[in-house]
Amino acid sequence: MKILVINAGSSSMKYQLISMTNEVVLAKGICERIGLGGKVTASNHLGCKVSYDITLNTHTEAFKEVERVLTSGECKVIDDMKEIVAVGHRVVQGGSVFNASVLITDEVIDAIGELSDLAPLHNPAHIQGIRACRNVLGNEVPGVVVFDNAFHSTMPPEAYMFAIPYEYYEKYKLRKYGFHGTSHRFVSQRCAKLMDKDIETLKLITCHLGNGCSISAIKNGKVIDTSMGLTPLDGFMMGTRSGGIDPSAVLYLQEKEGWTPEETDTILNKKSGMFGISGISSDDGDLIAAMNTGNKRAALARSMQRYQIRKFIGSYVAALNGVDAIVFTGGIGENTFDLRSHVCNNLSYLGIKIDEELNKELIKGKEGELSLPESKVKVYVIPTNEELVIARDTKEIVEMLRASVKNDH
Repeated sequence: MKILVINAGSSSMKYQLISMTNEVVLAKGICERIGLGGKVTASNHLGCKVSYDITLNTHTEAFKEVERVLTSGECKVIDDMKEIVAVGHRVVQGGSVFNASVLITDEVIDAIGELSDLAPLHNPAHIQGIRACRNVLGNEVPGVVVFDNAFHSTMPPEAYMFAIPYEYYEKYKLRKYGFHGTSHRFVSQRCAKLMDKDIETLKLITCHLGNGCSISAIKNGKVIDTSMGLTPLDGFMMGTRSGGIDPSAVLYLQEKEGWTPEETDTILNKKSGMFGISGISSDDGDLIAAMNTGNKRAALARSMQRYQIRKFIGSYVAALNGVDAIVFTGGIGENTFDLRSHVCNNLSYLGIKIDEELNKELIKGKEGELSLPESKVKVYVIPTNEELVIARDTKEIVEMLRASVKNDH
């Protein structure tokens, strides 16, 4: 069974073709600058790589180019798109409407559109990707949507409600939703396997650290709290996002600087975080290089982020009433060993002890435990695989659909 995974943005379309027989990625790539020119970068499991500029005016044109790359040319991996059994789509915001992955119908597409106010940059783009896929493959190829926040739908009201007049929750469903759900789900389940324990017996804290960052508290396989909120802006500082900030500070700056809501959004989402503090870059590698030349602001940015990560982990230990394991994932979480060392060594009250040499080795896609045998809390590095989660959900739903159709006959 071959499943195509699509992640559409406003001007981009990422894809992976996965063979579910052995869960191998046969091909992957991205169509960029849709409507702004166009560029395609693609590769396959045999080592072929191509990159070229091409005019892509719409997501449908981008999907047709994905079809062309998959079925012809030097990076070809299939003879015909009919080999693709189903398509799985990532959708950022399912609100409180969707708490699990679902088969795509016209009603589902409409519901995703109605949630666009909660994710104005993402949901409309996802719909474009879904429709582009349908335009090319037709409706007979089943599609599945996997929601970024669905894994967090188990949060109790005391965790997801905001302490503002209740009427705004009733009118606008204003609450914490959380994001990176597919990543937290994947690494928590993988952690349980590595521990050889039933996830329903574990208390886990999963740290997805990249340009976007979030931490989740998972008890018995269910999320009880997560750091991102109504949008991915909340939580702790990220590459260009501020994370949580006193709302009065925002109001103060709006008054002093005359910011519009759009300008405020740009400052907090795109000009803050590591970039805003350092004034150099949102990339951790750039900050390390600058810090090594004595740049104090770069050092401050990294110290601030580490401190905030420790605070969130500590608060989630309290929320869980203990913790069995902490997982690091995401670009920074998987590759920045000095951050892991700093965070773990400053949680010594938990009885955490890590192997510093092994910690340095667990980078660039390597998976493993970095805590010592005597450590009271286990610590793992687990590379995330959100596309595989989407593919697995898609496979499960398609197989259920097939079984239902068979039983009806």
